Amino acid sequence: MSQTSAALGRIQPSATLAMTGRVNELKRAGVDVIGLSAGEPDFDTPDFVKDAAIAAIRAGQTKYTTVDGTDELKQAIAAKFKRDNGLVYERSQISVNSGGKHTLFNALVATVDVGDEVIIPAPYWVSYPDIVNFAGGTPVFIEAGADQNYKITPQQLDAAITPKTKWVMLNSPSNPSGAAYSAAELKGLGDVLLRHPHVLVMTDDMYEHVWYADTPFSTIAQVCPDLYDRTLTVNGCSKAFAMTGWRIGFAGGPQWIIKAMSKLQSQSTSNPCSISQAAAVAALNGNQDFLEERNAAFKRRRDIVVAMLNDAPGLVCPVPEGAFYVYPDCSGVIGKTTPKGVKIATDEDLINYFLDDAQVAAVHGAAFGLSPAFRVSYATSEEVLKKACTRIQEACSALK
Repeated sequence: MSQTSAALGRIQPSATLAMTGRVNELKRAGVDVIGLSAGEPDFDTPDFVKDAAIAAIRAGQTKYTTVDGTDELKQAIAAKFKRDNGLVYERSQISVNSGGKHTLFNALVATVDVGDEVIIPAPYWVSYPDIVNFAGGTPVFIEAGADQNYKITPQQLDAAITPKTKWVMLNSPSNPSGAAYSAAELKGLGDVLLRHPHVLVMTDDMYEHVWYADTPFSTIAQVCPDLYDRTLTVNGCSKAFAMTGWRIGFAGGPQWIIKAMSKLQSQSTSNPCSISQAAAVAALNGNQDFLEERNAAFKRRRDIVVAMLNDAPGLVCPVPEGAFYVYPDCSGVIGKTTPKGVKIATDEDLINYFLDDAQVAAVHGAAFGLSPAFRVSYATSEEVLKKACTRIQEACSALK
């Protein structure tokens, strides 16, 4: 008899990866489906990064490295944090991991005990609560709807903190909503956290360079220096450098947390791929000018998608300030019926209708902890986005 662990039973499969799998199956079957569910840039990894990886292979950099990253990569990460965020980290304060998800996993599993609470604003990236559950902790959700631009307030944060709170998790720009906190908004949250010295702060800045606001990107340890000693600043190469498959995430933070993460990693994955690390050095140290061009392309796509979804009957799509997602409120179509007589009772019913009848794949809001809504990724061409949004408009118009 096979029996899996209790820890495994506390988590669910990723809803975003599940939808991507369904899309791939339909495409293999010849269905003209448009996938807007994957959180992956459609741009290719820059050539200078690829060239660095090839050079590393030919130079024989194919052996084990230090568990949590090479000195060269840690130096490049430290330079990135100083250049982009005004944060100074020593190599002993930096952890390199096999993707941003691995960074988050290591940090939470290495620090969270049964009974610890982790505050997570909703909507949230699907993996946050499951990692907390796996570690034995208790996710505590703060809902922030479209009426507050999907951003929590200092009052909400203060009310959620208890003596059991271990971490507060922030994600700006956000997956799934694209919401981005200004420096002033982060300062408001930071003022609350300063009154609760037992609380650690984890900020997921993976979408830092996909930013549309007029004011510069800010991260909380930068805005609130008094929180530096208890903040883990998480980032990576996946989104900015279109290196999702290379699997390089990293973090800067207190030495004790970094050391704990390294201990866990030494008994799980060991070092991240040596070739990917060499490529990441080139990415972080190289010319960053291409980021502005790609960001402008994402902004044009955002504007197309927001306008077209707001023209779909029953949908209200706020304008995101970053990332490459929109998170339209779909309460206006809940309770309606499809042409085939199926009632749309939930946002999951709606995205199944979109997939089956309009051949457009999105992810339902319940997976991100805030309904009724759904997430659309606009990391694809303008032509494809216009075609997909037209299908969504027609599908919404057909509801009765």
